[in-house]
Amino acid sequence: MADEVAVLAGGCFWCTEAVFLDLVGVKSVESGYTGGQVANPTYRQVCGGGTGHAEAIKIAFDPEQLSFDDLLDVFFATHDPTQLNRQGNDVGTQYRSAIFPQDEAQDRAARAAIERANAERGGRVVTTIEPAATWYLAEDNHQNYWATEGQRNPYCIAIIPPKLAKLRKSFQARSKSAGATV
Repeated sequence: MADEVAVLAGGCFWCTEAVFLDLVGVKSVESGYTGGQVANPTYRQVCGGGTGHAEAIKIAFDPEQLSFDDLLDVFFATHDPTQLNRQGNDVGTQYRSAIFPQDEAQDRAARAAIERANAERGGRVVTTIEPAATWYLAEDNHQNYWATEGQRNPYCIAIIPPKLAKLRKSFQARSKSAGATV
């Protein structure tokens, strides 16, 4: 079976990227932008909030090892889908919680995942389902940014380890490094 692609937005893309890189079945994760109105946006433009883009990740995964449903369950467990246009200290529409389904099957799965998440969170989920849009790779795609250059990004150092700890605790069978310390 061929790899599939998922596009998710849940706050800072570097922080989200780190979680999904640790999932069994994930082949690659790219940080970038989608869902906006400006062609070829820069990081600075997107951070300014005026382009309409979300900081997002594009995940290539093996559906025989990791289903899209499981991927979405991890997504909802490792960010706060009840915060409108923010994740913690990251504020603005560029940090919205959103799913960009690549086909109708993913759209149905996304709607079902939001229902599951709403049942667990008292109907407070604000995650949107948005049409698949042009993908723009971040011009400085810091693959595994926090681990390789984390000394220069204290925000990532503060945010990523708790996300990874939650992943490794709640999804041990899905984590490439369950039992590892951050």
